[in-house]
Parts: sequence; structure tokens; C-alpha cells
Amino acid sequence: MARKITVNSIVVATKDQVSADLSGEAAILNLKSGVYFGLNAVGASIWKLIQEPRSVNEINDALVQEYDVDPDQCEKDLLALLEELLSKELIEVTNEKGP
Repeated sequence: MARKITVNSIVVATKDQVSADLSGEAAILNLKSGVYFGLNAVGASIWKLIQEPRSVNEINDALVQEYDVDPDQCEKDLLALLEELLSKELIEVTNEKGP
């Protein structure tokens, strides 16, 4: 059963990937599937943050401080990106409050 990512979830980049900074953007290669995934500048900022385990709340707070963005919209967009990264097996998710 797939885990649902919430604001309390802890996310971290999986070990089965390599990534590179491309002039502020990021390219990620899933080593299991051989599929590349690209991120724009904001996505690359998120990718840098999740090289260490962080809560979604921590990531959202960092983005709101760095960019001129509504916190609620930022949270929605962040959760959508994290769900996509999870579906591509590029991140691992644990939930602080259980499954």
C-alpha cells in the first residue's frame, strides 16, 4: 500500500539515484530504472534540502522564506512534487504519526 505524504512526513532522497546541478536546475538518474528526471530551480532547491531527512513542514518553511509564495499554495505544490518523486522512486517517506 502506498504511503500518503503529509506535512508531518519525513522525506529523504533515496540512495538508488545520482543527481547533478545544471546551472541551478537538477537532473536525477534513478539507478534502478535508468530513467532521468529533471527539476527546475525551485525543484532543485527542494532536492538539495532532502539530501538529509526533513519534514515536509521544514521544507515548506524554508521555501516560504526563500521565495515570495503563499504558504498554503507552497504546501500544495510541494506535496504534489514529493508525490511525483515518490512515484519515480527517488525519495523515501516515513510518517511521524504512523501509517
